[in-house]
Formats: sequence, C-alpha cells, structure tokens
Amino acid sequence: MTKNLRVKSSEYIDETNRISFKFNGKTYHGFKGDTLASALLANDVHLVGRSFKYHRPRGIMTSGSEEPNAIVQVNPGTNRTEPNVRATEVEIYEGLEASSQNCWPSVEFDIGGINNFLSPFFPAGFYYKTFMWPASFWEKYEFFIRHSAGLGKSPTTTDPDIYDHRNVHCDVLVVGAGISGIMAAKNAAKNNFKTLLVEEKNELGGSTIYENNEFNKIDNKAPSEWLKKEIEELKNIKNLEIKTRTSVAAYHQYNYLLARENLTDHLEAKDKTNKIRQRLLKIRAKKVILATGALERPLIFNNNDRPGIMLSSAIKKYSEFYGVACGSKNVFFTNNDSAYESAISLYNKGINVEAIIDIREQSESKIVKKVKEAGIKIYWSHSIVDTTGYKRLKGISIMKLSNDGTSVTGSKISISCDCLGVAGGWTPAVHLYTQSGSKLKFDEEKKVFLPNQNTSEQISVGSCGGDFKIDEIIKNLNQKLKDTLNINETDLDSIKVEIDQENSKRNIWLLPSDKPLGKTKPFVDYQNDATAKDIKLALREGFRSIEHVKRYTTTGMGTDQGKLGNMHALGIIADTAGVKMGELGTTTFRPPYTPLTFGTIVGRNVGKFFDIFRRTPMNDWHVENKAEFENVGQWKRAWYYPINGETMHQAVQRESKAARESAGILDASTLGKIDIQGSDASEFLNRVYTNAWSKLAIGKCRYGLMLNEDGMVYDDGVTTRLGENHYIMTTTTGGASNVLGKLEDYLQTEWPELDVYLTSVTDHYATASLCGPNSKKILKKIIPDLDLSDENFPHMSFKEAHIGNIQCRIMRISFTGEHSYEINVQASYGKDLWEKCMEAGKEFNITPYGTETMHLLRAEKGFIIVGQDTDGTMTPIDLQMDWIVSKKKYDFIGKRSLYRSDTMREDRKQLVGLLTDDPNIVLEEGAQIVSELNQSPVEMLGHVTSSYFSPNLKKSIALAVVRGGKDMMGKKLFVPMENKNINVTVANPVFYDEKNERLNA
Repeated sequence: MTKNLRVKSSEYIDETNRISFKFNGKTYHGFKGDTLASALLANDVHLVGRSFKYHRPRGIMTSGSEEPNAIVQVNPGTNRTEPNVRATEVEIYEGLEASSQNCWPSVEFDIGGINNFLSPFFPAGFYYKTFMWPASFWEKYEFFIRHSAGLGKSPTTTDPDIYDHRNVHCDVLVVGAGISGIMAAKNAAKNNFKTLLVEEKNELGGSTIYENNEFNKIDNKAPSEWLKKEIEELKNIKNLEIKTRTSVAAYHQYNYLLARENLTDHLEAKDKTNKIRQRLLKIRAKKVILATGALERPLIFNNNDRPGIMLSSAIKKYSEFYGVACGSKNVFFTNNDSAYESAISLYNKGINVEAIIDIREQSESKIVKKVKEAGIKIYWSHSIVDTTGYKRLKGISIMKLSNDGTSVTGSKISISCDCLGVAGGWTPAVHLYTQSGSKLKFDEEKKVFLPNQNTSEQISVGSCGGDFKIDEIIKNLNQKLKDTLNINETDLDSIKVEIDQENSKRNIWLLPSDKPLGKTKPFVDYQNDATAKDIKLALREGFRSIEHVKRYTTTGMGTDQGKLGNMHALGIIADTAGVKMGELGTTTFRPPYTPLTFGTIVGRNVGKFFDIFRRTPMNDWHVENKAEFENVGQWKRAWYYPINGETMHQAVQRESKAARESAGILDASTLGKIDIQGSDASEFLNRVYTNAWSKLAIGKCRYGLMLNEDGMVYDDGVTTRLGENHYIMTTTTGGASNVLGKLEDYLQTEWPELDVYLTSVTDHYATASLCGPNSKKILKKIIPDLDLSDENFPHMSFKEAHIGNIQCRIMRISFTGEHSYEINVQASYGKDLWEKCMEAGKEFNITPYGTETMHLLRAEKGFIIVGQDTDGTMTPIDLQMDWIVSKKKYDFIGKRSLYRSDTMREDRKQLVGLLTDDPNIVLEEGAQIVSELNQSPVEMLGHVTSSYFSPNLKKSIALAVVRGGKDMMGKKLFVPMENKNINVTVANPVFYDEKNERLNA
C-alpha cells in the first residue's frame, strides 16, 4: 500500500476535487492542480522509468521542463497516446493513464537492466567502433539497434484532436512570468506598448510566488505576497494579453518566435471533443524581453542518479506549491545557500530533514543560521562519495573534502535517507537567446554563460540575464526597461528590497570519490547515460571541440539539449584539457526548447487539407461530363473525358484527332498568372527572360524561358504586354508559386531599385483554350463584333473584348500548333464561358480534351514541358532552343553560366525526337537509350522524356535527351527493355507541321 505524503495544504491545489488516474496500470489519486509528477510523489512513487542506455532505475528529478528522467507514455493503447511526455508537465485529470518507457516487461523488472552490469563493455563511442567491424556483421547489429532505438511508442491510429495556427503581432513579447517577466510586461503595457506575456506553467509568478525566505522582503512584504498583488493588478491592464500553458519553442531571426499554447491537455476526455488541443503561435514582435529564469544544476558524484535524488529547488516546489513531501528522511547536498532555503521550507512544514552536506568551508548567511537554530546537522567541507539503493535511494556515504577539492580524506560517514536534494548553483536559461543567433560570454565569477551580443531588439532580464538575487533583479530590470522601452519612469523606481546578502558558493565540476573514476558512475547527462568517465575518454581519444565531444558521448543530445548537464560537461572538459570555460563556448541549443507534437507543427493541414486541392471554375462541368482527373501541383485538372467506357488511350486518340481535324477546348485556368506593373517592368523582364522584351509592342505576346543562375531552364511561358508598364506573365501550373517567389526574391534582394510590382492573379481568371481549324468560327459566334482576321489579330497578339457585358482578354497563342485562342474572363464567369464555347462549337463537333491529349498534341510539335523534358540540368541550347537566347542583351539570369566550358560541351545531353522501327511500339517514358547492346557495361546515352502514339501521324513518337543528340540525326539507337530491345531512329523533335502552316489556317 502506498504512503500519502501530502503535507500542509497548498492554495494552488484544490483538495476538494479528488482525481483518479492510472500509472503503469495501477490506480492512484491526486487533486486538481497536481501534475502527474507531484501526484506520484504524493503517493510515494519515485521509480518512474529506465535510462536509455543502461536501463538504470530513474525517478522524478525536477519540477519543470528540464526533467530528464520522468518521461512517460500518456494514454497508452488509445488514439490519443503520446510518447516522451514529461510527467512534470502533465496536469492530471480524471481518466488520465500513463506508463513508463524504455522498460520490458515492467519498470520494476526490466530485462534491459542487464546493460547496467555490462556497462564496462559500453563506453562512450563503443557503437562507432563496434559496428564498423566486421562488415558482414552489420545486419546482425542492425537488428538489435532497431529494437533498442527510441523510447516511447508512436501512435498507430489517426489523431482525433484538432490543432491550430495563429499569427500574432505585438510591440513587446515577454517570455516567462516570474518576477522579472511580470514587472516587464506590466511596465510595457502601461506605457502603451501592445504586450504579450507567455508562461509555460498554468500559474503566473515563477518560483517567487511561493518564496518563503523570511529574510527577503520587497516593500516590507514577503516576495510571494508582494508578487501576488502585482499579478492581480496585471490582469486588469489593457493592452496586455496573457498566455499561460504556453511554451516558446523557437526563437528565429528578426524577432520571429514560435510558441505552443496548450488548450485542452488538462481537461477530461469528454471535454476535449471538437476543441482545439494545441495552437502554434507564430509571433512577430518589435521587441522581445526574455525572462526565462535559470535552471538549478545538479552535482556530479558517484551514483548520483538513483530514484529519490532530486534538485533541491524541485523538493521545495513540491512542498510549497503542491503540498507534497518527496521523502520522509531528507538530506540536502549543496555548494550554495539554495538548499538551506529548501531545508527550512520542509522544516516549517514538519518534514524531517536529516542533514545538509555542504562542500563549502562555511557560510554566515542568515538562512544558514536559521538552519542551525532548527537543529539540522550540517557537514561542512564534505562531499558525497556514493549512494545506496537500487529502485529507491536508501542512503549516502560522505567524506571530508581536501582543501583543494580534488580528493576526499578521513573515514566514511553513512547517512540513511530516502530523498536527497542536490543544489549545484544556477544556470541561466539562455537557450532561446542563442537560438536567435545572439552570442554568449562566460562570467568567471558566477561560473555561467551570460547574454552578450544581441542580434535583434531583445533583452534578457532576471536570472536568465545573470541576476540571481532579488535586489539585483529589481535594480537591473528597472534600468533595462528604461533603455529598451525608451521610458523615464517605471513602477520599480520606488521599490525597496531587503535580502539575505551572503550567498557564497564553491564550484567543483566533478566531485572526488574514494574510488578511481573507472570504478564510479558520476552521471552528467541523465537522459543519455553519459558519465564524467565518458567525457574524459572522449578527450583521451583526441576530441577537443565541444560539439565533437557532445556527439561522441551523446551528452546534451536528445530532448534534454543540455539543460541540466551542459555546464558540468563543459567544466569537466575545461578542467581535463586545462583551458578556460570561455574558450570552449557551448554546444548548440537547438529548437524546440520543449518538444512539439507533430499535430502542433502541422496545424489544420492534415487529411484532405494536407495538400489543398484547387479546382478551376469549370470543375463542376468536368465532373458532370465524367472527366477523369489528375493532380498537377495542387490543382485537380481534367485528364481525359472517356465516352462509353473508353480507356484512357482510346479517349486521348479521339480527343487529339478532333482537335486537329475540327475543334478542341482545354481548361487552361490552372496556368500561373502574374500581373507585372511598374515603370521598370520591361527592364525586369529583360533580366529574367533569355530573350529581349523592351521592344515588344503593346497588345503582343512573346514566349520566354527563365533560367536559374546555373544556366539551366527553370520555367517557361507566354507573357503579354497589356500597356506601357503593364504585363501579364503565364507560367507552368506547378511552377507558379516558385516563379513568383523567385521573382520577388530578386526584386527585394538583388534589384530593389527597380520600380516593379508583382501580383499573383492565377485564381482571378478562368481560361478556355480553343484550338483547331474551326476555332476561329466558334470564337466568331461567341463574339460577332471582334475582327479575327490575320491582319487585325495575328498569331502571338492580344485583344480586349466583351462577351455580352463580360470583359475578357483573348490571346492568340498556341501550345498545340493549331490555330488557337486563349479566352480569359473573371473566374466567376468561367463555367458560363465554357458552356458558351461548347454551345457555339456543337456544329463543329467541338471536343473537350484533357492534359494527356494536350501533352500528345504539344509533343507532335516538339514543344517542351518544363519538369518533364527538363530535369534541372538542361540549358536552352541542350533543348535546341538557342534561337530564344538573345545575343545582344547585356545580361540576364543565367547568362554567364551558359558560356562555361561545361555548358558549351558538344556531347551534353540534347533534346531529340525518336521514331521506333515498329511504328506501333510506344516507348516507356524514362527508358534508357544506348548505342551498343554488346558492351559490358552498357553505356547509357540518355533517356526517353515523353512518349505517345499519335493518331494524326499514325505512328508512335517520343522526345528524349541524348548525349550529343543534335549530331545524331538519322542514327540508329536502341532502347533495352526487360523482354526485348527496341530499335529507334534519332529524328527532328518537331514531328508535325514543321513549317507551322496550321497556325494561320
């Protein structure tokens, strides 16, 4: 039967609201306001998991997001299961279930625990050495690696929860709601700054809210009492938004931060239905105030990882905030006064404190004297050399420290205890600060890394800025706020602070033991089982860079990201290598600061919204007429229109013949359309296209190619000049957004002096493309008063017109080689336009055709499709389109690359046509092309890019890229397939109407 370790009631726990939950299949009870960690501790449960590498028993160590051990699986076996959740961050609710991870069959008896006894065979980097030899054993290693990788179990069913994204803009973002964050937000909001305050806990106030050091006073009040009054005032200030249960995950450049807001995780399952679980806040702030606090450090000594060994500050919080005693026989081990505050906190609640072990020689602070008056035994200048207990701490062994702190002397003293609080000082939480790209400096006196060089409008205040005493926090915060907010007065000006001034500390990165290091296990990174021995081994094996040591030993990797162990790892490296800490720098603290669920990252872009389908205005007509669709980019495009059970091949053959013989109509609404305006629009087009544009007449159209900087074809399309400084550019369907992004990038970063404005209008227009010998007659019926003569409306020209009262733009351009018109109307009239065309074309047997027929028709003419006949390695010359590259223009994107020796080689792959000896055989797209069949190995010359059977030519045709293809016309080549070799002849890629006579037919 478990003990109930509840102590004096806490105002933050609602003991009238009793909650049942399960952990590892057993039912426990807690109260509203408890975390899973505090509720387990109240039930005397310390063993909660097993370590990753050695499967050692591990217990709750902290009370916050830095927790390395108590990482659990929440709601196992349900569709809401989530692995790797910190028990210290889970608020309990009725029906909550959680289980331990990385153990089998149970946390109490874990087969993997054998690794602990085999640990001498698993030193740092053993996998790098072992898995390399012998090579034939890799598959055997792989089996065990895959079965031991990871901790929790990923969900296997669809996540039922809803996630959301929100864009937030503010003048001042304050991260952290401790004393410095509260006062920063209050003064910013009161000075008319739109302020956002975010706090990862469900309560404001940080650790000060339960501060009980009677020797610290603010305005003659206890810090907790004073801060509660400030919080009440804060909640009534306008211009301030407060977000609790919100953790900032990442701090990017230009004050762009990502934060996860937890909305329903603390609610019962019945209250979560159809509610947003988590929201990702995308915050853009003019100024950022980081008040993220500091993390208490552990101390590094032999067997310092047993369940029951906790941070001193965590023990205090569980006692003061949650009303929970972490043990019945408590001992503290410290190098500063923090542990004494925790000891007095427990003493005042009637919780037994056996002793305090202090590595310092002495301390004369008031809080230490208070401990002495309480009769608590203090062992000065002593260190713990070992601990006992396997699944729960049972005792410690201490010895006297030498004067220089490098060894222990005298006899061992054994102390029985079930909870040990360690206090190794404080490390500013600079993770978000460094993510922003800002730099740190090492403070030799405080033994911490502090913010130094800001890369954006930000400040770090409170303990994350290196101020650990309340008087320092208030004084420095006051000045920083005045400087940052450019104000003359703050609410901090008249505050009076009284503190216990003495707070000396003695810093020893690795505490000595009575045994040699090889016989001890002083853990530095609890999550990854990295020890001080591992770090020293890495240095002996030649690693010097902190980043290399990190990867070799796994210290600071994973979800921990160095929160607890990083400073000790750096200190041990510095001491061993004989260098100063400041010379080492730190490891890279990568986002997210705390883990994000995939749901939070993705938001609502899941299921059918994962990649949103876009539909043209004519889509309903296509559906009604039984069109088959294909996905092109994000668009649903009509692929072909089967009639009476036709196959795709049969439908395409029929559609293509109709387009050549009479009239066809294509929905071309998906083509990218970019409106280009500005006095420098012509110059802009000159720079992005390979051909000249300055002299293009108003009302004329021109085909253009875009290149990347490397000279390779990027996109193509027809651009029309609508006015003196006005163009409309079309792009490929799939490339529209990329082209717009690329052009905007050039305008904003390379050519900001150009007066050019780009607007995406793809969705604004519906486009029907009429083609075929009777297309002019059909258009004449639709717009009787439009002069369609070749003299008035020649090929590659544009006209404004009206269909009834609807304005439209008509371009006489062709992607089929037939006489063609592209009619553009406002999108809302798209379906009406289409139906008018179909009605007008009835007497000419007008036939709708889809993308597959379009591909066939353009291939007959040798027209390329960027992305199908190109692959990012083709220049215009390779495509036999050197006619489109201006020889007179001074420059355009990619011009210089076109004249590199490599791009001018004659044996590059070049676009050609292929004709099969057997005209009925259609080549497979992607098939390789060779010149000899008896070579070994066979030399590949190129591949087939497009291949069709043409009913208009009554034979198969193909486009291909072949090495040196321009000089191979008429040459016989081979396409080896699985069952046979196909003989082909290299031909002109223009198979149909080579002289373009049909354009003006």
